[in-house]
Amino acid sequence: MASIGRLYRGAGWWRKGWCGIAILLAVATPALGTPPRIMVPAGVPRLLVLGDSLSAGYGLPHDQGFEVQLQQALKAQGHDVSIIDGAVSGDTSAGGLARLDWTLGDGADAAIVELGANDGLRGVDPKDMEANLTAILDELAAKHIPVLLTGMYAPPNLGPDYQKAFRTVFDTLGKRSGVLYDPFFLDGVALHPDLIQADGMHPNAEGVKREVARLLPLVEQLLAKAHPARG
Repeated sequence: MASIGRLYRGAGWWRKGWCGIAILLAVATPALGTPPRIMVPAGVPRLLVLGDSLSAGYGLPHDQGFEVQLQQALKAQGHDVSIIDGAVSGDTSAGGLARLDWTLGDGADAAIVELGANDGLRGVDPKDMEANLTAILDELAAKHIPVLLTGMYAPPNLGPDYQKAFRTVFDTLGKRSGVLYDPFFLDGVALHPDLIQADGMHPNAEGVKREVARLLPLVEQLLAKAHPARG
């Protein structure tokens, strides 16, 4: 984890990326309605990706985004998986919680929860973020949906106390029963300018490829815990 320890030194990802905050926060969440019914063959697990722009593929062609690349990587390993797109650019943990029931309209067998970056950018009280993420994990647990929780770091300008409290939220929730934990979604990508888009914040297609390769073993563990819906 030494690379994470260097994240906020020098011209690291967050320092460079403050110019992109307005872009990240300006993308409106779409109005919620009746979710489209997804017809999935019997026995094919449904994998929900509940996240923000980092998993929504912001700034990338559709076929280069996280969800598509993950589905392709899983298929290459022999896993036929249906991805439920629950990633919305600009979303906070509160936004993810607010639309969770809607997103689960057709059910899910496993879930990746990738939220928190926008909470940090907006300076959301870590206690509020913790309450939101806890409620999300509680609802998924009540539905017997195993979870891969991916963590995030707070911007350095908010001070060490905020950063520590922010990190504690993820490290604590990552210890929950039934939860697989990845401490930092952008590990191995954030400190590499050649893997980041011009906005200084979002991974490019190669960066997403690196993310997917790193997370693939964890996602396979997650799917092993899932019980695919029948019919």
